Amino acid sequence: MLALPPGLDPDLLRAFVLIAEGGSVTRAAERVGRTQSAVSMQMKRLEETLGRTLLTRTPKGLTPTPHGAWLLCRARMVLALNDEIVSGFRDPPLVGQVKLGTPDDYALRWLPGILARFAETHPSVEVEVICLNSDILARHFAEGAMDLTLLTEGHVQSGWAAEEVWRGPLQWVGSARHAAHRRDPLPLALAHDGCTWRAAALGALEQVGRSARVTYNSATQTGCFALALAGLAVTVSTPAPLPEGLIWLGETDGMPKLPSMGIELVQSRAALGTPAARALAEGIRQGFALMDG
Repeated sequence: MLALPPGLDPDLLRAFVLIAEGGSVTRAAERVGRTQSAVSMQMKRLEETLGRTLLTRTPKGLTPTPHGAWLLCRARMVLALNDEIVSGFRDPPLVGQVKLGTPDDYALRWLPGILARFAETHPSVEVEVICLNSDILARHFAEGAMDLTLLTEGHVQSGWAAEEVWRGPLQWVGSARHAAHRRDPLPLALAHDGCTWRAAALGALEQVGRSARVTYNSATQTGCFALALAGLAVTVSTPAPLPEGLIWLGETDGMPKLPSMGIELVQSRAALGTPAARALAEGIRQGFALMDG
């Protein structure tokens, strides 16, 4: 009879994830309300079970080894599923309505999976999605029109309850059949003044002395993609599956490197006291963590 491999205790995985994310046993222990020695022992048990060193000490703190990095994204998925199962049986069903704002840049890439999982575990909560650019979303949020909103970095106001849920590089996007990126000055399709993506793109070009002009303004990512598809301009985006006919452009195409950009989740004071809104906020955090891993 074949012996089954040992199962992994979710508490051990949770200790590992918290240490890896915070770079410290102390911070992990504070988050779970346990002693440092108890968390260290959990980490030791996990490494003994898997037979690999998962964390190594660096000047910046504890960081995952190659085996640890492989485990980290999978541990997040296991814990998200574990928590979903437990809450599905223990928690009373949530009811209510949550108004969620999001730029269209993020709607297709991240929200479908997040909202589908949320609907499975909280079928009685109605989520109203408001899709606008970050500048307008921030104004509506300040007026109390939404419970939660995703915003591109640079639009959060002082005093708001905000947290970064994703960070990654901006990238240039152009047509696969045209060469707008070879023109001088470079034609750009970007959002209006005040958009952080626009400022990042223009700043990167100015830094390398590349002449450019914003020939098309669009409040949505879809509009910018349409102009790029037509070969009329180059635009920018966070990494995501591109529509057919568009390609990523980089330094080999003569385009300068773009900076990283964060996505922030903002919660209203009213939402912080609403179980349904808090549950959706947690679902958003987990969704970004899963796809980032």
